[in-house]
Amino acid sequence: MKQVAIVVTQHYKLLSIAAIMEVFEAVNRLYQERGEEPPFLLRLVGQIACNPTTAEFHGYKVDPISESGKSDLVMVPSFNSHDIRQSLALNSQLLPWLREQYKDGAELACFCTGAFLMAATGLLDGRLATTHVDAGASFSQHFPQVKLRLDKTVTADHRLYTSGGATSTFHLLLHLINRHCGREVAVKIAKIFAIDMDRHHQSYFGSFEPVHNHTDELVATAQQKIETNYQEAGTIEELIRDIPSSRRNIVRRFKQVTGVTPIEYLQNIRVEAAKRLLEQTSQQMSEVVFNAGYNDAKAFRKVFRKAVGMTPSEYRLKFQVR
Repeated sequence: MKQVAIVVTQHYKLLSIAAIMEVFEAVNRLYQERGEEPPFLLRLVGQIACNPTTAEFHGYKVDPISESGKSDLVMVPSFNSHDIRQSLALNSQLLPWLREQYKDGAELACFCTGAFLMAATGLLDGRLATTHVDAGASFSQHFPQVKLRLDKTVTADHRLYTSGGATSTFHLLLHLINRHCGREVAVKIAKIFAIDMDRHHQSYFGSFEPVHNHTDELVATAQQKIETNYQEAGTIEELIRDIPSSRRNIVRRFKQVTGVTPIEYLQNIRVEAAKRLLEQTSQQMSEVVFNAGYNDAKAFRKVFRKAVGMTPSEYRLKFQVR
């Protein structure tokens, strides 16, 4: 029987913990109905000293991490990432514990923004990870050594697992069930919870949100020029040529503040404009291409597919408001 520790973090997202518990409890029930021993022993652990109210969670006793013992599989749910520094500070006692569990052979699975906590341990440095698409910029700024793949729904690298946003939790759970219980059980669970097993990408759920809460006036000027003139400009050089600074300095400061280069910023602004047109209008594709700032339809499709993970036509079919 696998020892599974579900971490009750500070500022946890209830949906994330509930999904983990519901799915693993369902697996155990399948085995019990067949007269077999359940494969997982579920335990909840947390920083009891930080918040005594977590001593019990929906009928489960929450053990202090100091008394949790060795686990085979550790699950870290999603938590609030609006103030990531505060969230990481509140959960700081978990970092050495997670490193010790991994050192002792445990698999670590983090869901959605739970990847921030795993990354803070240093275990993800140089390894693959994903998280909620809208938290990607913040993640990259805090943990540049991690090989972030926001297009992925699930990543697995040296006993370290991460998942994308919200419902991607179920895809990582299926991955773990398939690993420990086999394909047949994973398929049964997918049917019980109506999970689409074939979704491997999540890029199309994200949206580009420009960073404006900074004090760098040069970067703010460049952002304003890009956001206002993205339809007319042919190149990024045309947009920033009137800014009194060298291109090299602009690019350096721009990436430092926003997390992307000016060219990437322009492409993201154009892709978001195209997505809005595809969702909200019935414009012909040639019109969408032009109104998003492109003259070359082939180049537009290439950039769009790379950013979104599907073609413009597929995106319209999936998300157009009818």
